[in-house]
Amino acid sequence: TLGTRISEEVTASLRMVEEHDATAAEKAEMLMEIAVGIQTKPRAPAALLSAVELYELALELCAPEHYLLRARIQARMGTALQSVQSESPEFLERARDAYEVARSVLKDHGNPEEVAEVEMNLGLVFQSLASANRAPITEAIAAYQRSLRTFDKLAHPKEYAILQNNLATAFLSIPFNDQRGKMREALAVQSFEEGLQVVNLVDHPVEYAMLQNNLGNALQYCSSNHGVENNLRALEAYEEALKVRTVESAPLAYANTICNKANCLLNLPDDLNAPERGNAHRLEVAVACYEEALAIYLANGGDEHARVVSGILEEIRPASMPESERSEWS
Repeated sequence: TLGTRISEEVTASLRMVEEHDATAAEKAEMLMEIAVGIQTKPRAPAALLSAVELYELALELCAPEHYLLRARIQARMGTALQSVQSESPEFLERARDAYEVARSVLKDHGNPEEVAEVEMNLGLVFQSLASANRAPITEAIAAYQRSLRTFDKLAHPKEYAILQNNLATAFLSIPFNDQRGKMREALAVQSFEEGLQVVNLVDHPVEYAMLQNNLGNALQYCSSNHGVENNLRALEAYEEALKVRTVESAPLAYANTICNKANCLLNLPDDLNAPERGNAHRLEVAVACYEEALAIYLANGGDEHARVVSGILEEIRPASMPESERSEWS
């Protein structure tokens, strides 16, 4: 029966589908809907694998002539595979394959938004595979650019902003070992700024904060002859992000942003007109940000981030103290 390959939690639903007086295609749609429900609120990591199995069963029920339904099931299955947390690239590669099968059909028989969503998800998969040296990052960039043909700034501002963010992070992930590195940095900054033109603090707070935070990082770390100006612009971007990322609503995101802000403060003098006087005040503020972030990471399971911040604090705390108090840190 259909339930033999699925965990017990969905067996009852599968039995209902089996007993339902419906065509094979209708049963496939029912299985897809059950899988979507499991995937939307998975109670455990294994639930995603159950959803994948349901999608596979739905595909088995689809006759070849139901090519559009099959493509839509493949697209949904790709999102489940993409969400599976694993050290192995197997699930990402299966997601890539599912998206590519879906795209091949949807581009001729689906609607433009369906195709654009598949392209966006395919870009994310390629980007993850590229970080594991399993695909070229250019595949991700190409997929995002294809998605932007439909998800434009006027009709789909939220998707447009997310795609611009993804494009920028893809540009920045390319090693800067050639003369085009600076150009890619500039393209990344431009993409973040493009995204910010179409989202705002009120209507798209999450996307707005994400773009501001990432713009700050791009400005802070890009190789430029205008380091001070870029760092000042980065600080403004972080402050904008912190209007959304609060310690109450998004503690880990808040901690990430105040760490980014602290990194930036370390590289700015207190008096921009007299940099030789140092940055004792900015250093003091940076230490306070790191200490606050460290407490948040420790309280919210961010152990790896906590280790990094602890290491930074060990290096910079002595420099932020008066001479008389430095001996215990030497």
